[in-house]
Amino acid sequence: MNPIKEHDRVVLTADMAGERLAAGDVGTVVHMHRDGKAFEVEFVSLDGETVAVVTLERSQVRPVERREITHARSVA
Repeated sequence: MNPIKEHDRVVLTADMAGERLAAGDVGTVVHMHRDGKAFEVEFVSLDGETVAVVTLERSQVRPVERREITHARSVA
């Protein structure tokens, strides 16, 4: 399992409807909890507006992998 550090981009692995987030959304780790077992992650729209800042368990995110591309979607 690849380590995740502060300021790393991560990919959400499951939908979080209550936060308006979908699996595949990319966020940035702004804080680590419990030695990397959980993370505070900020998700930002392409125009710079913060959509959500959520605490996620390691199982809810994964590191961005080589050769992945960002995909845009509207946030309802």
